[in-house]
This record gives sequence, structure tokens and C-alpha cells, in this order.
Amino acid sequence: MYPTKTKAEKLKLLLSLLLPIFITQVAMYAMNFFDTFMSGRHGTDDLAGVAIGSGLWVPVSTGLNGILLALTPMVSHLLGADEKEKIPHTLLQAVYLSVAVAFLVLIAGAFLLDPILDQMKLKPHVHKIAENFLKALAIGIFPLFVYGTLRCFIDAHGMTRLSMLITLSALPINALFNYVFIFGKFGFPELGGVGAGVATALTYWIITAIAFFVIAKAEPFRMYHAFRRWPAVSLKVWKDLLKTGVPIGLAIFFETSIFSAVTLLMSAFDTVVVAGHQAAMNFASFLYMVPLSISMALTIAVGYEAGARRYKDAGEYGALGLTVALGMAVIFAAALLISNKQVAAIYSKDPAVIAMTAHFLLYATFFQLSDAIQAPIQGALRGYKDVNAPSIITLIVYWVIGLPVGFGLAHWTPLGPDGYWIGLISGLAIGAIALSFRLWQIQKKTRGTAANSPS
Repeated sequence: MYPTKTKAEKLKLLLSLLLPIFITQVAMYAMNFFDTFMSGRHGTDDLAGVAIGSGLWVPVSTGLNGILLALTPMVSHLLGADEKEKIPHTLLQAVYLSVAVAFLVLIAGAFLLDPILDQMKLKPHVHKIAENFLKALAIGIFPLFVYGTLRCFIDAHGMTRLSMLITLSALPINALFNYVFIFGKFGFPELGGVGAGVATALTYWIITAIAFFVIAKAEPFRMYHAFRRWPAVSLKVWKDLLKTGVPIGLAIFFETSIFSAVTLLMSAFDTVVVAGHQAAMNFASFLYMVPLSISMALTIAVGYEAGARRYKDAGEYGALGLTVALGMAVIFAAALLISNKQVAAIYSKDPAVIAMTAHFLLYATFFQLSDAIQAPIQGALRGYKDVNAPSIITLIVYWVIGLPVGFGLAHWTPLGPDGYWIGLISGLAIGAIALSFRLWQIQKKTRGTAANSPS
């Protein structure tokens, strides 16, 4: 990261942060795609088991990883304030915290996994695959959370391209391990869907080792000598990390879990509706990576400028991020309106499923516009270290407004399954308005607390 003077310079820097983050998010999405696709090639039960396991794990892992995202604004602020001597200690405390979080997840999983799966009343074989898939993933829980921490540290320095290269290196590794363990190649046992869990776990061990090596040896990280000394646990730093990270994690969990909940509630309708909903939501989730990536880039840029008390520059980054996100959303929404049937045909050959998916994709166009506002604003607010209000807003708009409105419309009006989509859109729209107001408040407050450096 470095100071910028003009809006053109800011846009160039923002795009240089954004594009690698987007590619990284797509690569992580592709890893999940390989797990699902290659498990499906092995058998229908394997596909179902992996889908169930992933459905349970993704909201938990993304929410808990969200806690560790606190490292990004903390390091960005330290860089902006030119307090680099504090950065190595903060990094190591975040690594300790990630290990502690992983340990707690393992303990909770040991007690809760079987009861949760038993409540789902799955076919015995699917139940066994889902259970063993999650147990295999557990082998990689420690590196999963540690890598998330190391990636936040790298990204906070504006080196998002480096994170991209590390994550991209995981794709061929993951695909190879999937091939070996799902289908039993090169003398290894044929594990089916469970092999996808083994492959993902081993992949995370490898890329975590790569990330450690990069931070120890590559510039600009080498100057920190971060891993030469391992200090004792600092509860004070943990408190600072958790103070920022827990609300971020909760906000992410509230958001990801609502879509899992709606998918489960959709099971009350027929198979065509469920399949169409799942396909449309999958594609909408893919498009969401654009505003999500802008959000992550804004956390870095705004955090750096806020740390340096250049609040005018921080505000300009927020405005640029919103402009880019809205421009992309308009393009995506127009494309979906024109080609929703062609997109739907990617997911199925069944005419009924294609028609239902295309119908739901029309609702997804409204997702684009709301996401283009609320996601970048959340990223900007995290850059200011304002995380409590966004967390509360996310809880209210999804779980207090979106889900009840969707349930009511779906079951007490002729709208049926469309009601859930309308409920989610309502929540997203209200959330976008509320978060916009919160950002305005924060920017007004920061403008009044410190003068900007001359630009």
C-alpha cells in the first residue's frame, strides 16, 4: 500500500487490489466445485453426502474465518500509522488465535456432528459419506484457519496478487488429490465422496506451508523476521482481535446461514422447485464474488488511509468502490435479463428445471443491485474498524425481516417459493439503505475528529 493523490491513482490502486482478490475467490469457489463435481462422477450418494457436508460446514467455516479477518484492518491501520514494529507480534497472536479457534471447532464437532446428521434423517449411506467427509475435512481444520490468517496478513500489505498465486497453486493440487482419493488411483484406497474431504485437507496443509515460507523469505515480509521468535499468548491482543473479528464473523455467519436456511425451507416444495432454486442461488453466489472482492479491497485501502488519518482519501476509496460495484451490477443484471434461460441450461437438461431456474434468476437480478451497495459498504466500514453496527444490521435485515417476510409470503400467499426470494431481496435492500446511512455517519464523524493531510 502507498498514499495516493488523485482519484485516477486511487482507482488504479483499488483495481490492483481487487482483481487478484477476485481471482482468489474464484479459485476457492473452484475448489468446492471440484469436490462436488468429482464426487458426483463417483456416484449419486457421494454427491449428496458431499453436498450435505459442505452445506453444514461452509456457514460455520466462513463465519469463524470471518473472526480472523480482523487482522486485515488491524495491520492496515498499523501500516498507515507507520507502526510497523507492532506488526509481527500482532500476526503471531492472530496465528495463535486461529489455532485456538480450530481446536474449539474440533471439540464442538466431536459432540455435535452425529446429533445434527441424525436429525436430518438421511439415507444410511449418504449419512455415512457426509459424516466421514466432515471427519476427513477435520484433518485440515488447523491449516484452514491458519492459512486464512496468513492470507489476511499478506493482503493487508496490498500484496493481493501474491495471495492469488498461492491460492491458484492449490487448484491443480486439489484436483489431483481428488482424482487420487475419490477414485482410488496410484495404489490409494477408493474413498468416493470422503476422498474429497481428504483432498481438501491435504491441500490446505500444503498451501499453509507455502504461505509460511513466503512470509519468512519474500519481500516486503522478510524484514519483519516474524517467525524467529514466538512470544507468549497475549490476551490483550486477542481481545483486540476478537473485538473487531467476532462482529465480522457474526455478520458473515448471519448472511451465509440465511441462504442455507432458505434452501432447507425450500424442501417443502417439489423437486423441480428445489433444483431450480439451488441452481439459481449457486449462480447468484458466483456473481456475488465481485462485490465481495470489492469489499475486501476496500477494507485494505480504507484501513490504510484511516490508520494514517487521511479520512478524505478513505472516503474517496469508498465512493470509488461503490461506483465500480454498481457499474458491474448493472452489467450483470442486464446480462441475466437477456440470457437467464441460457444460464439455466448450464445446470440441467430437464426443461422444467431450466424454466424454474430461469424464473428464479430474474429475482437474482435484484440481488446484484443490493449486493453492489451493501457488500462494499461493509468492507469500507471494516476499514474504519466499525463492525458492531453492521453485525446488528445484518442480523436484523436477514433473520428479523428477510426470513419471516419470505416465509409468510411463501406459505400464506399465492407466491409460493417466490416468496422466499422476495423476502431475501427485501432484507438485502433494507440492509443496503441502513449500511449506507451508517457509512455516512462514520465518515461525518471521522471528518470531524482529524484533519486530512494535504492531497
